[in-house]
Amino acid sequence: MHQSTILFDLDGTLTDPRLGITRSIQYALAKLGIDEPDLTRLEHFIGPPLLQAFMQFYGFDEAKAWQAVNFYRERFRVTGLYENQVFEGIPALLQALNEQGRTLYVATSKPWEFAREIARHFAFDRYFKVIYGSELDGTRTNKVELIAHLLHEERLDPTQTLMIGDRKHDLIGAHSNGLQAVAVGYGFGSREELKAQAPAFHFDTVASLHRAFELA
Repeated sequence: MHQSTILFDLDGTLTDPRLGITRSIQYALAKLGIDEPDLTRLEHFIGPPLLQAFMQFYGFDEAKAWQAVNFYRERFRVTGLYENQVFEGIPALLQALNEQGRTLYVATSKPWEFAREIARHFAFDRYFKVIYGSELDGTRTNKVELIAHLLHEERLDPTQTLMIGDRKHDLIGAHSNGLQAVAVGYGFGSREELKAQAPAFHFDTVASLHRAFELA
């Protein structure tokens, strides 16, 4: 993993957002008359773009899915955003990568204003040159488009850029833009989901990911 530039997904890769996201999904569904008491049944919302997830998992048309997204944001921007925790070992990993002279970015389908506030609140924003995310209108929620935009804006060489993520969307986005991809198994994607995208590397823990960079 020689690349000088590293892109990180946010949810499931840098932080565990389980409570904040699932509780905010639960809130949105309740606003639409759907009762879902079991938060574990909502964990599949972590990772993919929310609009598409509401359409896929609940059969909403686009208009109703946007209603759900807006209800979700009512709670998430005030409360859910902070119901989050940085995975153990992530600050040390980011510090080590900075000390190696690598340049770090966040590439998340979450709106950039939410992502930047999370990074600020949990004090890991200082490790990243820029935190990239989608727009509130849904622009660049697709990881292929988001990574292409980031590469263009930052004038990055894909062969010198590595993408790290926990869901298939991260790996597809990387491969579609000519990047090597690293899958992490401590997030929300299953081993089968990640293996199907043939990542260059797969690490089950933050510690094993860190060790790999020390040996690179």
